[in-house]
Amino acid sequence: MHPVLGEVSAVKTHENIKSQMNTLSYKTVSVNKENANKQWFIVDAEGQILGRLASEIAKILRGKNKVCFTPHSDCGDNVIIINAEKIALTGNKMDTKYYVRHTGYPGGKRIRPIKEQLERKPIAVLEHAIKGMLPKTKLGDEIFRNLYVYAGTDHKHEAQQPTEIKFNTIK
Repeated sequence: MHPVLGEVSAVKTHENIKSQMNTLSYKTVSVNKENANKQWFIVDAEGQILGRLASEIAKILRGKNKVCFTPHSDCGDNVIIINAEKIALTGNKMDTKYYVRHTGYPGGKRIRPIKEQLERKPIAVLEHAIKGMLPKTKLGDEIFRNLYVYAGTDHKHEAQQPTEIKFNTIK
């Protein structure tokens, strides 16, 4: 029993508050693929640092920059990256960073320096960095399909009228 209000007054106060509150406004709205309101963005990778750019793009693809982020659905946006061959790396990573893969046979370990990978497949460098920052599930595979990477400035998504994003140019 409350010393000042008494037991009867406390019950009446609680009932008054409950009648004044709109309990329907507390329902959590979960965004799904149909009502995600996806947008198209274009990013110029020229001179951008690989890891910083990849983490920002992974956030946009996942939808973590939106207010309506839902972790179990694809609510992110579509991202187009141009000039993938002009990506920058800090320090001496151009000489010391390697991509390692295995063929599955004994002695099948293959090592390729990032400098050679950028010459052969510049798109694969950015895709590998971004894919590593997405979930390793079916949802992650679905989200990764919203990424379009191009080596030059030409792309085939003019009809979607993408909005250009400029990230920080901190080097």
